Amino acid sequence: MNTDTIPGMVLAAGDRFGDAEAVVDGPLRLTFAELADRVRTAAGAFAAAGIRKGDRAAIWAPNSAEWMIAAFGLHTAGGVLVPVNTRFKPDEAHDVIRRSGAKLVLVQQGFLDQDYPAPEGVLAVDLKGGFLSDGAAYEADVAPDDVSDIIFTSGTTGRPKGAVMTHRQTLRAYTEWCELADLREGDRYLIVNPFFHTFGYKAGLVASFIRGATVLPVPVFDVDTVLDLVERERVTVLPGPPTLYHALLEARQGRDLSTLRVAVTGSADIPVELIRRMKHELPFRHIMTGYGLTEAGTVTASRPGDTFEDIATTVGTPCDGFEVRLGDDGEVLVRGYGVMQGYLDDPAATAEAVDPGGWLHTGDLGTLDENGRLRIVGRKKDMFIVGGFNAYPAEIEGYLTEHPAVVQAAVIGVPDERMGQVGKAFVVPRADVSADELIAWSRERMAGYKVPRYVEFRPELPLNATGKVMKDRLQ
Repeated sequence: MNTDTIPGMVLAAGDRFGDAEAVVDGPLRLTFAELADRVRTAAGAFAAAGIRKGDRAAIWAPNSAEWMIAAFGLHTAGGVLVPVNTRFKPDEAHDVIRRSGAKLVLVQQGFLDQDYPAPEGVLAVDLKGGFLSDGAAYEADVAPDDVSDIIFTSGTTGRPKGAVMTHRQTLRAYTEWCELADLREGDRYLIVNPFFHTFGYKAGLVASFIRGATVLPVPVFDVDTVLDLVERERVTVLPGPPTLYHALLEARQGRDLSTLRVAVTGSADIPVELIRRMKHELPFRHIMTGYGLTEAGTVTASRPGDTFEDIATTVGTPCDGFEVRLGDDGEVLVRGYGVMQGYLDDPAATAEAVDPGGWLHTGDLGTLDENGRLRIVGRKKDMFIVGGFNAYPAEIEGYLTEHPAVVQAAVIGVPDERMGQVGKAFVVPRADVSADELIAWSRERMAGYKVPRYVEFRPELPLNATGKVMKDRLQ
């Protein structure tokens, strides 16, 4: 098996790391050698089910050891992985599965009290049943430039589109990611980020096998569960959205978190104070932030020695092999080896996203400082215009979360007869504060057109499974 492919790398990890733990999932503990054997057996099961080189199969299930074995087993059989968002309702999932052309879908029934039926004509396989262990060891001939996966965009706006990637692209990108994140052999890596997302699957599973780190999969974020695992399993690496670290800071009293070494986060609105507290009140010695997207993987990252402000307010500088520039309207444009092969069966959307010069138009708005650090200021579609001035929700949200009574904020534009649009803020408070107080506080810190005219308090904001606010559900 070619080691420049995902299955080749995974099977080689069985030899390289042998008896070291590859995964700890509840009572299940597997070494790298044991997991490699299970992956070969799963590959045989896929082959027996009719999966040939280039055929697609979907996994619609939460993080687990079985998810890993299924994904890598499918790759080893020469198949193409289609991860499906566990938060999707059946109609949403069926749309993705059908359009992907998947021959079968592996599901875990009952997760979040939901059934996971397959679309008509597609074989449904129980991920926790005997399928994965029901084959004869098998390895297909897989090449580096073969398609490895088709990951559909999160679909918070518009219909999800499937980004096509190869083995070579993935391994190059996440080998560098391991360096930037300081992931080491023997690390114990708790993965809250869902495996169906590029981060959980590639910066999580693939990176762990590149380096020989133990994976601890978590199917649903619960702060007590995470704290228990950190203590009991001596976790060293804990990536997640800013909300995860806020929760850790609130609930850490009386807990032994001394083994934590690496944090990785990313967002347009990380408060500098959060990064400072993570560094001084939690044991993290390396905090990385970055910018990535389904269509290109990790594009930029912070570097060792960056200040709190650099880490919180920018997403770092371009990774090796990537170029980043800004369009005339401030849109972030990306070019490099990691840009997708295209959207599955959608040449029109591909041509709209990737121009003839090879530049991917991300839909994100940004700025570049004198050192080449990228700052994300919002989404083109999120931007609203107040009396002729462009207002960027991410920037306004960043200011609002600096208020001591605000845990989280999301801002959208709403119609206004005089100004065209004005801002409305949805705020999760941590202490008593009135809308008038928050608006007055905002007027002292930002230009008048940026100040929200309306504030609505919520106990929580609607988040997708990757921690992003679903703004279409706020309106």
